[in-house]
Amino acid sequence: MNETTNQFYLDRQNETESNARTYPRKFPIAIKQAKGSYLIDVEGNKYLDFLCGAGTLALGHNDAEVNQAMIDLLQSEAPLHTLDLTTPTKDTFVQTLLSLLPEELKTNGRLQFCSPSGTDAVDAAIKLCKTATGRSSIVAFSGGYHGMGHGALALTGNLNAKAQVNGLMPDVHFFPYPYSYRCPFGLGGEAGIDAACAIFERTLKDPESGITKPAAVILEPIQGEGGVVPAPIKFLQTVRRVTKELGIPMIVDEIQCGIGRSGKFFAFEYADITPDVILTSKAIGGSQPMSVVIYHKDLDAWQPGAHAGTFRGNQLAMAAGTVVMKRVSKREFLDDVVRKGAIIEQRMQKLKQEVTIIGDIRSRGLMLGVEFVDPHAEADQLGSLPPSGIIASKVQREFFNNHLIMEKGGRYGSVMRCLCALNVTDEEINEMLEITEQAIRKVDADVNSHR
Repeated sequence: MNETTNQFYLDRQNETESNARTYPRKFPIAIKQAKGSYLIDVEGNKYLDFLCGAGTLALGHNDAEVNQAMIDLLQSEAPLHTLDLTTPTKDTFVQTLLSLLPEELKTNGRLQFCSPSGTDAVDAAIKLCKTATGRSSIVAFSGGYHGMGHGALALTGNLNAKAQVNGLMPDVHFFPYPYSYRCPFGLGGEAGIDAACAIFERTLKDPESGITKPAAVILEPIQGEGGVVPAPIKFLQTVRRVTKELGIPMIVDEIQCGIGRSGKFFAFEYADITPDVILTSKAIGGSQPMSVVIYHKDLDAWQPGAHAGTFRGNQLAMAAGTVVMKRVSKREFLDDVVRKGAIIEQRMQKLKQEVTIIGDIRSRGLMLGVEFVDPHAEADQLGSLPPSGIIASKVQREFFNNHLIMEKGGRYGSVMRCLCALNVTDEEINEMLEITEQAIRKVDADVNSHR
């Protein structure tokens, strides 16, 4: 077969890679080039990329300043792999990151560089909190996603990923996460938020709850894979207050929603709280593999060698990540993220009124989710229609056919999620919206024509 075709590479991938691969099944291309918000496959087709490495590429593909930082490092003969030995490159990264933390952590923060993926940061944080507290149970939340490692998967809500894996980390307790459109209490709105706050506080303070005092509480300020569900400010503030009152470390997983994605450098900043532990990965490495646990020094009970990771000294990621942090943390940059997110949300809210298959739209900054529903099924007591992964898949396929790449998530894969580059242009946003509106209208018409 011709090596200039996508199928040549897809066939070879099919023969050699794990059955666990996912993205090639939805986006059957072999990528040859990438720049900014665009991909070009080996056949010369151009795609608008609103997935961007699941939010890893905060400044898009091959950003000139990011690449130059890595080129300069490569040409300087500086070390590229240093375990946890320090270097000027690492020191600059550390000082930049510390400067962007809440005041309490700027001076009292400690960093643990981990193996490269987000799941490594999650597992490290759990080890840290268990060591510091001497306790074993962990509180997590329904709909949360914390990774595919054995410990991180135990903290993840999605049952499909867990069903075939026996013996995950024990003593994990799941609490309801506020989600007005599909309120776990059947209440919705402020009543649903109040109920989530009340059950969290009352259960952890109840001597008959059956849950031993946790070593940590872990949550995402905006659930990503769970369907782009932002935590209400009241809920984040309640979790922070209760955990502080009870002496329980609060871990915020900012792996997807952090580093400017929400319109603030960290998404928890919307609630004006300071957690005990912050988890970062994805965008923090400036396109290169990197994960870091940021935590209060009071938790630093580890002995030397208590946690390690061969690739925790990725100097290219530190050089690139420093550029990303300095660019993304600027007030005018973050304000522009909010502005661009509002453009997308407003257009999608307008479209929602004109079609039948959109049930809910949720966004914060440039992290946006559109939940698709079955318009011909029966609504629940809140008036919410059942989620439809089938319809979302049809929309995704129509997107791809029109050269737009976007990924799904949420219950039954019913939520299309925008994770574009944070420096996406207005023109690129408009191009995405035109494809999106056309595709959704087409699927909506098809769904309703088969009644």
